[in-house]
Amino acid sequence: MIDQLLAPFEFEFFRNGLAVATLAGALCGLVGVYVVLKGMSYIGHGLSHAIFGGFAASALLGVNVLVGAGAWGAASALLISGVTRRRGIGADAAIGVITTASFALGLTLFAVFGGAGGSFDAALFGSILGVARADVVAVAGVLVVAVAVIVLRYRALLFTTFDPEVADVSGVRTGRIDALLMLVLSASILATMQVLGVTLIAAALVIPATVARMLTNSFARMLAGATAIGSVCGFVGMNLSYHLDVQSGPTIVLVGAALFAVVFVATRRPVHLRATL
Repeated sequence: MIDQLLAPFEFEFFRNGLAVATLAGALCGLVGVYVVLKGMSYIGHGLSHAIFGGFAASALLGVNVLVGAGAWGAASALLISGVTRRRGIGADAAIGVITTASFALGLTLFAVFGGAGGSFDAALFGSILGVARADVVAVAGVLVVAVAVIVLRYRALLFTTFDPEVADVSGVRTGRIDALLMLVLSASILATMQVLGVTLIAAALVIPATVARMLTNSFARMLAGATAIGSVCGFVGMNLSYHLDVQSGPTIVLVGAALFAVVFVATRRPVHLRATL
């Protein structure tokens, strides 16, 4: 039994995939806390689709996919933030218009040019078999950056998340903080797209944070809990996907959904989140 469980560790592609899945889960869980608390769960879904448009365009133009998709995602994130703040348009409406247009462009480019230069299925659903050591380093690097941003700008992010109006009056540059958060989010989505694909990233962002939200009334503990839950879901989901011979992305999300169901049933009292410094 133990030999069967340890057998996949003999393969380098599995070790790389397991490392990326675990790190990606932790990254999505950490960043997802702000997404959930700001009531912008839809943005993970939207930005992942916007980045898909950049993936298609850069692949067809011969530009480095990570650079092109990253720039496209960052531009989309900043555009959403700018439109929402300057024109008084709701965030959900801005996300819907900008990101779906970008996704539609990506689909059109693939349809017209036959998907040359990139893998349509890998972009949509993820491909753990294509993960290399460089991908592990990339995800780890984005995770380090995300942690650094949260540590260095902790109070401003906390204030902006819970009471943006008062934060703005108090001198916190909420526009810059929101833009910074959007850039970190787009970088996180780009880094984890190889594992989860654009169709499942939103779930990876929302589920760990939501589970942590049901377990604690402390913001600080929610950050730590969501990061841990995301990494566990990635680790367990990757192992299950190998033994069940199914795609890693859906398996990771289903592990998170199962954990959500268990916690939902076990915790019946409402949780009132406290902004713990």
